[in-house]
Amino acid sequence: MSNNTKPKQTRGRKKQGANPIDAHVGARIRLRRTLLGMSQQKLGEAIGLTFQQVQKYERGANRISASRLFYLTRVLDVPLSFFFDDMPSHVAAAPVDEDGAAVIGEHSGSAYEPDPMVKRETLELVRAYYTISDLSVRRSLIDLAKALTRLSSSDPG
Repeated sequence: MSNNTKPKQTRGRKKQGANPIDAHVGARIRLRRTLLGMSQQKLGEAIGLTFQQVQKYERGANRISASRLFYLTRVLDVPLSFFFDDMPSHVAAAPVDEDGAAVIGEHSGSAYEPDPMVKRETLELVRAYYTISDLSVRRSLIDLAKALTRLSSSDPG
């Protein structure tokens, strides 16, 4: 039997979904971009990318280089720490492989779910809310939302 029976090792990674840290950073980019009312197209133009690449960053499908992250801090007008703020402890503490990539699987729990505060509908609601200039109308909207919450939580069906 030859010594070549050992399977050949490859440098590529198995497709296991977005790295939780990359997904968190992407969600923070989307949060800030949406709060600024900036499209993916405009953000891409500002940093020299297509909107498809911005989409991949926001989903965490592609990693962001340090230089690109630096440019994003300028365009989005945030400190570098913004991209890592509010990272869940289980994501930050995820084990890493020999290449420094977070190990996704049995050790890291279920797939990363971004904070509901960065969902599109939440961001759209917040942006719409802040376009209301009359403070009493904004207060009424909050009261309405609370009343609807109580109503829907007491409704058994």
